[in-house]
Order: sequence, then C-alpha cells, then structure tokens
Amino acid sequence: MSTSDDVLNLPSLDNDYLENEESTDDLEKALVIAAADADARSNEVQYAIRNDDSEDEEKEINNSAKVPESGSGLKRRLSVENEDPKHFKTNEGEVIPQPSEGYGKIIATHYNSLEEKGLDERSKSRIFYMRNFHNWIKSMLINEYLTKIRDNKKHNAPIRVMDMGCGKGGDLLKWRKGGISHLICADIASVSLDQCKSRYSDMQNRSGRDRNPGNIYSIEYIEADCTKVRLREKYKDPSMKLDLVSCQFVFHYSFESLTQAECMIHNAAECLQPGGFFIGTIPDANDLLTRVRKSRLNSFGNEVFQVTFESDINKPPLFGAKYNFHLDGVVDCPEFLVHFPTLIKLAKKYGLRLVRKEKFYEFYKRMNSEGRHLMGNMKGLEAYPPYPGSHLVGTAVDDYVHAEEFLRNEGIERDRNARIGTLSKSEWEASSLYITFAFEKVKNTWAADGTPIYDI
Repeated sequence: MSTSDDVLNLPSLDNDYLENEESTDDLEKALVIAAADADARSNEVQYAIRNDDSEDEEKEINNSAKVPESGSGLKRRLSVENEDPKHFKTNEGEVIPQPSEGYGKIIATHYNSLEEKGLDERSKSRIFYMRNFHNWIKSMLINEYLTKIRDNKKHNAPIRVMDMGCGKGGDLLKWRKGGISHLICADIASVSLDQCKSRYSDMQNRSGRDRNPGNIYSIEYIEADCTKVRLREKYKDPSMKLDLVSCQFVFHYSFESLTQAECMIHNAAECLQPGGFFIGTIPDANDLLTRVRKSRLNSFGNEVFQVTFESDINKPPLFGAKYNFHLDGVVDCPEFLVHFPTLIKLAKKYGLRLVRKEKFYEFYKRMNSEGRHLMGNMKGLEAYPPYPGSHLVGTAVDDYVHAEEFLRNEGIERDRNARIGTLSKSEWEASSLYITFAFEKVKNTWAADGTPIYDI
C-alpha cells in the first residue's frame, strides 16, 4: 500500500492549536475562559480572572462541570454581561446565530435522515474503499483492546461493552467476533437506533441458522444525547461494570461546550473497571487548522470532502470551535475541534490515563502486518492498476500519481501482473484527518470527603 503522507504531499502538521507543554501548564485558567466563552457555543461574554488567595471569592464556573483545581492557587471571578441569543464571530467579524438548545437536534436529524443502503448500493459509493479502510481501523482497534482485556481476565469471564454513539450498529458484528458478553448501545438518533435493533435481530436470526452458532451477546439500547444525559441512570443494571467503552467518529460533537465534554467523558469513565479502556476515533484538530490556514480561506477539501470553518481559525476557543464537515453521502453537519491536551486533562479528572494516540496512517503502519488478511477480506484498499473489467473510483487527474510513483520506485511498473493496494489521493486526504485514541481507567483511592483520587 502506498499511503505515505510524504508521497501524497499532504500538509505537514504543526502545533498551532496550543498543543504544547506551555499551553497545559495552567489549563484550568484556559478552561475558565472556555467555560465562559464557549460553553454557550462561543457567546460574546466578558470575563475576568484574577489571582486572589481569598477563598471567599472563589467561584465555581459550572456546578455540573467543576474544573480540576490548580496548584497555582488561581481564583476565579466570572461576570456575564450579555444574555443575547447564542452567537459567535468568524475571523471577519461576521456574527452567526446559533441554536439556543445547541446542535444536538441538528446532528440527530442529520443522522436520522441518512438512508439505509444495501451492500450493492454502498459498493457504488465514491468513498467505498475509504469507508472499508475506516472499518478496518475500527476492527483492529477494537480487537487490540479486547485482547488486552481478555488477557487480564479469567477464562470465559464476561466482557461488557458500551458503544457510545453506536449509530446504525455498524460495529455489531465486530462485537460478536470479539466474543463479548453484553453490549450497551447508546445514540442520540432514534431512527439510527431502530436500524441498529434491526441489524441485531438479523444477526440473531442468522446465528440461529448457523451450524455452529455459538453464543451471541445480550444487548440493551439507550436513546439519549451522550453529551447531556448521565447514561448510567438508564442502564438496565446501574451497578454494571464495563470493560470497554467505544466511541467511533462521535466524540468530537461533545466539544461544543465544556459541560458537554465533561458529561461525555464522565459517561465513558463512570462504570469502567480499573484496567478497562475508552477507545475512539476523532478528527485531528491540529491537522484541520493547519490545512485551513494554508488554504488562506475558511474552507478546504476536494471532490470527496469539504471542511468549512465558522469560528476563528487563528485563535480558536477550546470549546465551541465549530466547522461544517461534508463527506460524500455520509456526513453533512456541524462538528467541533477537540483540543487534545484539554481532553487529556479532563480525562484525568475521571481516572482515565492516555495510553496511545495515533494518526490513521500511523495506526495502519503499526497494525498492517497483523491485519493484512482482514484488510483483504474487508476490501479496505483499492487495487492499482485495476483488474481487467473494473475501473478506478478516483476521477481526479492526480488521484493515483502516488501509486504510479511507488510502482516506478519499486521497479515493477512494467510488470502487467503487479498491483498494489491503495486509496485514491482524494480519499486519503480525507482519511488522514483522523486519529485513534485509547485511555485506560486507573485504580483510585478516596479522599476524606468521599471523592475519588486518581494517581495519574
């Protein structure tokens, strides 16, 4: 496979989005600003922060989203002077109205409206191979951490999982192959959740007809906004302990506000056992900002995807940094940058320690050898040159320049039978925007007031 970012001439990454050591020295201070400025989707507010040792003047930003205390003794005072409808300004100063209830309903409506297509229709998609490649990423990521969990359990011990933002149930078969015992499927979109239920029923029926059906996991469904609702209260068994929480291509919606991000992280961490994992996939905020800045516009993309920013790209807020993302026939709704140092800091509060963060191409390079056979079965890469009678999905003139160059460099371009697996340049420019992440739940001790203490 030829998918190097060097080969594809992708933009180099930088640390423009505050992703450095200095930016996290007093992250609480930044979170105070974010809570005022972006918790209401970047309202125009006036805030004041001062150093003051008097405990009488210390204010909580948000009763439902307390910021971890800083050793610097920073004290907070907040004054909100504007109660106008929600809005924010772009780089040019344009004021854009925001829905007062947030974007949850807009996102749910978008996913509810997506038509369920059969395999034959999906195979005609311009991003057929990219979607399969992303499916391979998820399969390998899920298998990697289920294996770690299983290795630390007794033989045949139950494995319980929550799929947070499960959508239509695209990962149901992965959970079956992973041999889990119970699955909680949570999603904001009711129609998507109904399709997930239907897929599970179909899988059950097929299992009953198999010669060696094996056990199929039990399941429960929760229709809720995972960024605003405490999911544990909706479990059939609120005392249940989970081994794994998976959040695929969803978590970035929570960074609409500090409150929502904390709620999402709390939902992921609350019932995880020590040694359990929170895994997921999200767009890389640094990469998004690097590309839009180099475009010298507020948008960038190609025939496959388009990203349009509606927030300040030079000084984006930690929360509520909104952009609209369009991906051919799959996504067309608002999303929010995830400032990863902030995610790490908030995750620590709930006992989650970062284990690994990788760009998709880094994950591919690490897992390619182990997952080569699965990649072939899942058709995660397109054959180049195409086999006789088939055609390439890419139509841009430079979509396969990188593949041709690879064949030349390997000295096999004249071999008519030589083929490599790749993605078109247009697809890879979209796919390379994403990263994988994994956090591990750590053991805790207890403070005198009954709050957990995590040594991270």
